[in-house]
Amino acid sequence: MDESVDLTSLARGTPGFSGADLANLVNEAALFAGRRNKIKVDQSDFEDAKDKIYMGPERRSMVMHEDEKRATAYHEAGHAIVAESLPFTDPVHKVTIMPRGRALGLTWQLPERDRISMYKDQMLSQLSILFGGRIAEDIFIGRISTGASNDFERATQMAREMVTRYGMSDKMGVMVYTENEDEVFLGRSITRSQNISEKTQQEIDAEIRRILDEQYQVAYKILDENRDKMEIMCKALMDWETIDRDQVLEIMAGKQPSPPKDYSHNLRQDNPEQSETEAATQAPEAVSQHEPASTETAQEPTDKAQELSDKPEDQA
Repeated sequence: MDESVDLTSLARGTPGFSGADLANLVNEAALFAGRRNKIKVDQSDFEDAKDKIYMGPERRSMVMHEDEKRATAYHEAGHAIVAESLPFTDPVHKVTIMPRGRALGLTWQLPERDRISMYKDQMLSQLSILFGGRIAEDIFIGRISTGASNDFERATQMAREMVTRYGMSDKMGVMVYTENEDEVFLGRSITRSQNISEKTQQEIDAEIRRILDEQYQVAYKILDENRDKMEIMCKALMDWETIDRDQVLEIMAGKQPSPPKDYSHNLRQDNPEQSETEAATQAPEAVSQHEPASTETAQEPTDKAQELSDKPEDQA
């Protein structure tokens, strides 16, 4: 295992994994390292293995038009910028526009510690994060797509539970307005009686709408005030397809992100090492070519592999 591997980060990204799941993670990471001709398993191999287990393999054969790729980049950047700008949110671990499984892109947040309960302020911030993708499309592209459908489903469900189950609405109070929706027997669902009046249902719907509209405006204000950071993140995603935590922090600080980490030192060398005599013999020839020293070690950034949607066109 390479010294670059951050076991704490891997532990945060694999909550609830059993011993067999972790063994599968290690095995997949070793396979990635072997395919890439490496002598050690490094952080990128573990990250790709984790992404594959969660979301399936990369769909590199999927051809995306440049406009669709840019729209996905703005969409995911919108999620990330809002997440990093609000309190009570989990840090953004990775942002990617590499298609995996049914998702065209993903913004991955990792909790800093085990979470037992969700609080109202955390849930309100999460609603704003879910709206960030659609708002980014509206502001920076001027067109809206179907990519936010899963975001809206999750946001509506969360707001409904806040009002009807968790007593997080001042207007509706602490009364529970919904029954257990886990019932699977068809006959029971047909004969179930309605415990709330039509007027109360209308008030619940209005309260849900109010919460969603307020958090939509919160996200809109954040993205409108951070247009420069949005453009930087979008360009980084277009260039590298995936950016990590360090690059996200650089963008949020108003800096240009650093290129992806270089793991070339970990590659297996198939050719035998040259002797000092051979190296000395070839050195003058290399100098005679008048090539800048920087071009000998410069490498182009390589593509790296990242709540999922239920439809192929959805973005997480």
